[in-house]
Amino acid sequence: MNLDQIKQRMEGSLEALRKEFAGLRTGRASTAMLDPVHVDAYGSTVPLNQVANVGVPEPRLLTVQVWDKGLVKAVEKGIRDAGLGLNPQPDGQIIRVPVPDLSQERRLELVKISGKYTEQARVAIRNVRRDAMDELKKMQKDGKISEDEHKNQNEKVQKLTDEYVKKVDEAMAHKEREITTV
Repeated sequence: MNLDQIKQRMEGSLEALRKEFAGLRTGRASTAMLDPVHVDAYGSTVPLNQVANVGVPEPRLLTVQVWDKGLVKAVEKGIRDAGLGLNPQPDGQIIRVPVPDLSQERRLELVKISGKYTEQARVAIRNVRRDAMDELKKMQKDGKISEDEHKNQNEKVQKLTDEYVKKVDEAMAHKEREITTV
């Protein structure tokens, strides 16, 4: 059993959480805000970044430079339908997306959403731990490791799990502060 591999999988769960958090709107414009946006283009649904460039010219404004003029309406619809509370305004091949102030109600909603993302990350980390523990049991059963080695490795995996769950909780606390402070 390779602890580096387990650590890498847990790090992947933490990184996925950070990406989810980047997509949550906190009142300041960020290109990551539009990451969840998908556009119906060329007969399929594609991520926004495959049909346009996203820029942040001002702290409260996003610009979307659509490459194909025929897709401007589809991109506008994709942004509007993504559930981000944004109101895109087309201007030729550029779509301006003002980032409105967050209401207290919307802030609380974002905290709840980030809580869901956090719980998903915790579950993913626990699943990695479960897989590692199962592998250790199998190795002991097959006689590849002793009972003492099994116990030792179990403790290392649990320590790693606790470390990553703590990192997830810290990321959540940081995001919650970011959302609730005006």
